[in-house]
Amino acid sequence: MPSVAVVGASAKPERYSYMAVERYAAAGWTVYPVHPAGHCVAGIAGFTELAALPERPTVISMYLNPKLGVEMLDALVAAAPDYLWLNPGADGEPIARAARARGLRVVETCNLVALSRGDPLAIAAELAGPVAD
Repeated sequence: MPSVAVVGASAKPERYSYMAVERYAAAGWTVYPVHPAGHCVAGIAGFTELAALPERPTVISMYLNPKLGVEMLDALVAAAPDYLWLNPGADGEPIARAARARGLRVVETCNLVALSRGDPLAIAAELAGPVAD
């Protein structure tokens, strides 16, 4: 079963990160909300950091400012996801290039749209750019 760490997961139902937690769970994924507060999101226990997850996530879905994402780059690389998913507002520079340079496969599109279209892993495989040499 695939798993996703939703970094920046909000406890507020109107936030896209909360919706992502709900929709990944509804699609049968194992979901790990990650936020420094470690709060519960959509009834799912949260984690304060990626290093605390019980398994390597298949996908890390980012809902943070790209500059904060860069500050987390060591933790993102250590988590070793198959894909780093940068949602609108969390995408672009400086995070996309830095993540690729560190060997991560990066997807820059809305994961909520991907979930509505089918299998996010198939979409990620199609959209992920090459890892930097």
